[in-house]
Amino acid sequence: MSLLKKKELPLQVVLLLLAGVAMLLVGMLSFFISAGRLPFYEKGLYGVLLFMVALQMVVLGETPFGCVGKSKPLLTAGTALAAIGIITCFIPNLLGEFPRLLLVVCLMPGGAFLLLEMMLAKEKYRTWRRYGGIFRHLIWACGLVYALSFFTGVALLRPRFLSISPFGAVSLFYGVALLYLAWVLHTLYIAHPESQLAHEAKGALAPAHAVLLITGVFMILLGVLLVPVSLGLLPFSGSAQLGLLMVLFAVQMLAFGETPLGPFPRTGLTLGCGLLFGGLGIISCVVPNVLVPVLTVLIAALNIFGGGLMLGKTTWTLYASKKEHAPALPGLLKKLYATQLFMSLLSVLFGVSMLISHLFPGYVIGVILGANGAVLIYLLHLLLGLEINQAAASGRPAA
Repeated sequence: MSLLKKKELPLQVVLLLLAGVAMLLVGMLSFFISAGRLPFYEKGLYGVLLFMVALQMVVLGETPFGCVGKSKPLLTAGTALAAIGIITCFIPNLLGEFPRLLLVVCLMPGGAFLLLEMMLAKEKYRTWRRYGGIFRHLIWACGLVYALSFFTGVALLRPRFLSISPFGAVSLFYGVALLYLAWVLHTLYIAHPESQLAHEAKGALAPAHAVLLITGVFMILLGVLLVPVSLGLLPFSGSAQLGLLMVLFAVQMLAFGETPLGPFPRTGLTLGCGLLFGGLGIISCVVPNVLVPVLTVLIAALNIFGGGLMLGKTTWTLYASKKEHAPALPGLLKKLYATQLFMSLLSVLFGVSMLISHLFPGYVIGVILGANGAVLIYLLHLLLGLEINQAAASGRPAA
């Protein structure tokens, strides 16, 4: 079956697919929102779009003004932008109009600059036109994405932009253009795999590690913010929190086949589930409260079962190594297993607290989530250390 056939999608294509689905959904929802048939959480839209821009910066080294390569300064800037997107989603109006204006800067001048660069750079428009074939599609796809990025930024200049009916059409066209570009790049990378390898060359962090970093930042911020929220000092959007968590799940599933239940082959079914998770997350960020009951049960179940599976797997691995009188584990591996055990327990606790309301006070849940994020960052530190040790043992340079 084609759904179970393994599919290799480049990271750039994955993020473009997710962005395309997001804009298509925003476009469709905007017609109902402008007609007053659905509620609209404006900050949720700004936050999730900023978060997706940040993912491209951290994972691919791509900024709204072009690809500058993965570096530590860009990693820092992307992480900071992701944090702004997360806070914008979670806490309504805390950052005022800053997220909207930041998004305008990313889309409007960014789109105009990329369109101009494509037309004037020798290695782009003129070279692509000379090559012909799929490169002609690349010209059209890039041109449409850059132009529609500019017009979306223009629309965002006006507050309450969703009351303007043409915005829905612009969003729909933008989503289609992003999906078109994803198809073109996928076709191009199949024909010229060396260009994909060059584009995804490791920089400050490997892509999987970059997503782990963003997930850790997400959990720490959520945990820290829940403390004043539980004390009634700040407003909070639970719908956007669940939505953004679903978007994170979607990125991990689409890019690496990593799910809350463990790793799976990247088949058509896995990719379809990833896009479904991403779509549900976008809707929950933009339209408040509609999907909260469904997503609460889904995320709680995934955390409980996923945490339980990891707990059982790690415990069995440690038990088997002792039973077989295997050599003592190196210190770094011991720390890695201990971290996985602790993370599994926190995941189960979080899932149970979502299913059983008032089981823990709000600030305790905040501490659990913050600890989960801190453990994820520590896990990243251990994984990087393990890679360095393995590289040193094999005599090759660390990535």
